[in-house]
Amino acid sequence: MADTGLVQALEYILNRSNESSIEVLAEAVVRRRRELSMFGAMVNIPDPERLAKEISGRLDAGIGSGIESLKKSVRDMTVRIIREHAPELNDDQIEELCRAWIPDTAGQSGQSVKPSRDMLLSMIEQFVMFSRGTMNQKIEKDLRDELGSWPERYWNIFPPVVRLIITDFLKDRITEEEFYSKIGMAVEF
Repeated sequence: MADTGLVQALEYILNRSNESSIEVLAEAVVRRRRELSMFGAMVNIPDPERLAKEISGRLDAGIGSGIESLKKSVRDMTVRIIREHAPELNDDQIEELCRAWIPDTAGQSGQSVKPSRDMLLSMIEQFVMFSRGTMNQKIEKDLRDELGSWPERYWNIFPPVVRLIITDFLKDRITEEEFYSKIGMAVEF
């Protein structure tokens, strides 16, 4: 029986991918090969997200007064694991992963909340209109009044693949039709 995931991946690569998506796929293959060479046929490859959430959850469950110090240690360990296993990520991407994986129990960050698909699509549309200079000035002012430096905040919330697609579109590497098609696929996952 054929692996349906493999068949779907091959169908996408052979029939629907373009140069920018091939680049993303190539980076993913390089990363996976590195994982396999490091961990071989191990069934349980270390999952930094799961480890960070698990350790952070234990800390929240009952350590008490030294929790902030311990959470910092967990965060530092998470950063070290990410740097070891994904050296291609920059500091901003690593920070984004830490915010997503290590919950803020005080509820101060608000960054760990993942926007809904519709909200993400709306944010992408606003960001692109702003970046292309086609956004209504009143809408832009309202966003600034409500969110401050909203373009930067939006950019930090966008998943890396969405950032790549937006960058390709804004630099005219892909057409508007390709942009909407790729964004549609990217926000499905």
